[in-house]
Amino acid sequence: MSQSLSPVQQLAQLRAQIQQYDYQYYVLDNPSVPDAEYDRLFQQLQELESQHPELITSESPSQRVSGKPMEGFQQVRHSIPMLSLGNAFEQTDMQAFVQRIERALSGGQAQNDLFAQPEPIIFCCEPKLDGLAVSISYVDGVLEQAATRGDGAVGEDITHNVRTIRNVPLRLLGQGWPQRLEVRGEVYMPKASFAALNERAIAAGERVFANPRNAAAGSLRQLDAKITAQRPLEFCCYGLGDSHIAETQSDIMKQLQQWGIPISPELRVVEGVQGCLDYYQDIGARRNDLPYEIDGVVFKVNAIEQQDELGFRAREPRWAIAYKFAAQEEITILQDVEFQVGRTGAITPVARLQPVQVGGVTVSNATLHNMDEIERLGLMIGDTVIVRRAGDVIPKVTQVVLERRPADARAITQPQHCPECGSLVERTQLRRHSKAGEVLSQGAIWRCVGRLSCPAQLKQALLHFVSRKAMDIDGLGEKIIDQLVERGLVRSPADLYHLTYEQVIELEGFAQLSTENLLNAVSASKQPELARFLYALGIPDVGEETAKVLARCLGSLARVQQALPQTLQWLPEVGHEVAHEIFNFFQGEHNQQVVAALLAAGIELQDETELAAELAGSVTFADFIEQWQISGIARTTAQRVAEHFSSLSELLTADWLALAAVPKLPEKAAQNLLFFLQSAEQVQCIEQAEQQLLEFGMHWTCEQQAQEQAALSGQTWVLTGTLSQLTRSQAKQRLEALGAKVAGSVSNKTAVVVAGESAGSKLTRALELKIPVLNEQEFIQRLTELES
Repeated sequence: MSQSLSPVQQLAQLRAQIQQYDYQYYVLDNPSVPDAEYDRLFQQLQELESQHPELITSESPSQRVSGKPMEGFQQVRHSIPMLSLGNAFEQTDMQAFVQRIERALSGGQAQNDLFAQPEPIIFCCEPKLDGLAVSISYVDGVLEQAATRGDGAVGEDITHNVRTIRNVPLRLLGQGWPQRLEVRGEVYMPKASFAALNERAIAAGERVFANPRNAAAGSLRQLDAKITAQRPLEFCCYGLGDSHIAETQSDIMKQLQQWGIPISPELRVVEGVQGCLDYYQDIGARRNDLPYEIDGVVFKVNAIEQQDELGFRAREPRWAIAYKFAAQEEITILQDVEFQVGRTGAITPVARLQPVQVGGVTVSNATLHNMDEIERLGLMIGDTVIVRRAGDVIPKVTQVVLERRPADARAITQPQHCPECGSLVERTQLRRHSKAGEVLSQGAIWRCVGRLSCPAQLKQALLHFVSRKAMDIDGLGEKIIDQLVERGLVRSPADLYHLTYEQVIELEGFAQLSTENLLNAVSASKQPELARFLYALGIPDVGEETAKVLARCLGSLARVQQALPQTLQWLPEVGHEVAHEIFNFFQGEHNQQVVAALLAAGIELQDETELAAELAGSVTFADFIEQWQISGIARTTAQRVAEHFSSLSELLTADWLALAAVPKLPEKAAQNLLFFLQSAEQVQCIEQAEQQLLEFGMHWTCEQQAQEQAALSGQTWVLTGTLSQLTRSQAKQRLEALGAKVAGSVSNKTAVVVAGESAGSKLTRALELKIPVLNEQEFIQRLTELES
């Protein structure tokens, strides 16, 4: 802000800007700047008003809580205003807050006694959820009314919408609650639910939400409660509005929880400023593992008597504060867009940003995903943008601040030639399917057609091929691969196995010992497990776990190479999309040549076996018919058709009369089936799929093999914390060998959680769900028993 402006003009500008942002944030649910930018402006306003108290007006944003009720909802006047909280951004702010409280509660005694020590203040603390503040009133234990905070005095009646939130009790549990009880808290959307909501929006061609807070606000402010009911919202109470039911904040929260009101599982009571700082650091370290977004920690004086003594300022209580985390969203300038080439040839736009601190890290680059994303954002070079970074996730541009677009902003265009090798760039249509094959969303990606002749693709493919979880060739890092490619020594992964001593020792940084070590590491990788080899090939969408499924189920490279998409979809956790990626990869002539060259170079797969026993004869005739996805023929109808016809060939040659004779087959379903079978192309695909099921031994006429069930087959285990006697990889490997699936998060489907040292939120979640927990010693003992 220009210093040439008078204080009156500066205040007018700040107030107008904050009021505009308030309107966008609270009324439109469409914030145009991140919270950090808003907080900075608000701090400027408060500092300027503190310097010129005579210029403070009742209309200033500093004198009231922001926001207005939305049109379309009835207004609700709060019996006690819903105030916001003061903010702390640095440790010194927090220390000053505690010192102010100590002075206020000491009553001046310390001034008369130099040796007096104030009693340590007890605080109730909990994470600051990033949601929408609401008030919920109960009369005689029954939910009567719910309202948004609005402007603090008047909010919007959202009773019908709040009733749809599953964890909000319609009637309180237990007894002893007052005749009227008003609870206050945050309505929020969990991270996983937010991601799923945006996926559905993209599939339907609808607007996506910028963040979970925005999604929660937009969901809660629907005039049609049926829409809200479809949104995965949750409520967390942080206090009361109109009555004290206990002598401390923490006891109030415990009592509310007993009555069925959800409170934060992270709520704690601490002593003094150091206790507050320790809690802040602990929550900050676990922030990214929490299932919901938070932007700080709220500290409240625990004793209600002390809260009453401290009282309120104009817009906030003196006994509470929000200690904010470093912003995960910031505002900056898009200076340019560059295009990078990935391992599969995908041309990805990357934003070059004016450097800005986001979440404590300087960010100068951010992903833009593809041209569809650029178009969705309406992005131009020179724009002011909001960039978001959560934990270790790559920063991304989430929004354009259109009102700040400069006159010389430039459009972003897709290059027609690869920026690395000059080859043509082609547009590939992408489709995401449901498990049933239904198209959920569509998009496009631009790819360089140069394949391994493109240095960027070759280098990335080689780095993936030699990585630890793939062929595990120690000593082949990025700099060495750069040299091998640039000198023309390696043009495909198979060339690694033809490197000579004379070629390697000429590379920069190599001597006799390092050359011998590298060649030995290359040679030692010639006998990989099938799963490692499949993962190393870099098949799109085939990660480490999917590669293990392919190896365990199909047993041999030949079967994986031959497998049709219809066959692959019978494997566990292989859906329509991945099945087609695997099939298309092995159909590619170039990929066939690379695999053949690797085998010719001496690759010997060590663990090839027969088809997994559980797949033998596993596909029933009804399953096969249901897989065709014909309208009107689901599980039960497919079973009737399968029972009526003695073989697939009989069904494929059936006419209308034959289909009409199927018991309880609806006429419309029969018509759809007949129409489907009239396509020669469809029939050919069906016959090829059946033939492969016969060859693989999965056909319904094949005899199921007797199999010994793995000890942990069908169970999901979760590892958390640090193990001292095993690495995480070793523990996972041993569990998988016993048939278990090792997951990264705890859910109702989790069978056992193994908790090592410093186990965090996963252990907490396991205890909440009453899931069995083993310490490291118990875990190793269990493994030993099962493996013996």
